[in-house]
Amino acid sequence: MIPDALRPLWTAPRAPGAPARVWRDWVLVALLVPAAVLEGVLRPDVTWRPVALVLALVVVLSLLWRRTHPLGAILAVFGTLIVVDTAALVGGVAELGLYTTACVLLLPYALCRWGSGREVVLGLAAVLVATALGIAGDYNGVAEAVLGVVFILTPAAVGAWVRLASTSRLRERDQVRLREREQLARELHDTVAHHVSAIAVRAQAGRVVAATDPSAALDALVVIEKEASRALTEMRLMVSALRDDDAAELAPQRGVADIERLAAGGPPRVAVELSGDLDGLRPAVGAALYRLAQESVTNALRHARYASQVSVAVAADEASVRLTVVDDGELQGRTGTGYGLVGMTERASLLGGTLDAGPGAERGWTVVAVLPRTGAVA
Repeated sequence: MIPDALRPLWTAPRAPGAPARVWRDWVLVALLVPAAVLEGVLRPDVTWRPVALVLALVVVLSLLWRRTHPLGAILAVFGTLIVVDTAALVGGVAELGLYTTACVLLLPYALCRWGSGREVVLGLAAVLVATALGIAGDYNGVAEAVLGVVFILTPAAVGAWVRLASTSRLRERDQVRLREREQLARELHDTVAHHVSAIAVRAQAGRVVAATDPSAALDALVVIEKEASRALTEMRLMVSALRDDDAAELAPQRGVADIERLAAGGPPRVAVELSGDLDGLRPAVGAALYRLAQESVTNALRHARYASQVSVAVAADEASVRLTVVDDGELQGRTGTGYGLVGMTERASLLGGTLDAGPGAERGWTVVAVLPRTGAVA
């Protein structure tokens, strides 16, 4: 039975996003294999030379699977070490390892960085057993034994710390995405409510005039059909948004026309330019453009050091609308990895659009968002 306090550790899943093999892994192995062979052949004080060489090659080659199969790599290497150290301990032989096998420290790191809870527990148990046997075969006092354990477990602690930091950041990014989806859902809710209200009003009016003016009732049906079609489109957009709270905000929804309110005399000066046909945009698209422009301008005013101007341009064509926000400030301290940018990207993608942000050609920061006019999800 597993104690309740340890159950979350035992059942923890693997960390997401583990890369299989990258070019650095191949370079590392390509350097270590010849080094191990040369050391095993040329070093004069190697005991059980063939065994030491095979052990070194097992350690080096296992590095290629340390992320995708962390427990398998640990058991292959440290299981071999347990067998070799046991044989050396029984035969009274000195330490067998080559200097090249120091790369074995990457395995406990990878285990705690990418492995599941069960893999971490079993893998560290194998590491401790192999370490204990190695210390027993070359015992030089308690202090050195403690240092040996700390030495082999330090990479594991570093891997656990990196994993915790990465998991915390991913959780915060997910929370940002969820808040952005909730905000978008509220805005879409308001849009659909507007269409449904128009349908109800037209239906009531059509019923009143149906007996005396059939043509007016027919016109009302045409309007109802259009409003229902628009409401259906907006409802389809809502499917991709998540929310926990069913209450809609009572504040009026912002649109493209409200972007001009972002203009300010500065410093820095905020200049807004609207061009193209912006009248036929879906309300959800207009609201998204306003939110993206507002967030971009806010970020520029907050982070653009020594900026003299922030330019906001909205240009529409037959298929899409392009929002461009550019400032001329310094780039120092601006990495483009904040949670505000995550929310902006999520908002654009939910409407079937794209968002790119990065440094300008010479200085400043540029944000470019392209949204389809209909807001249809691709």
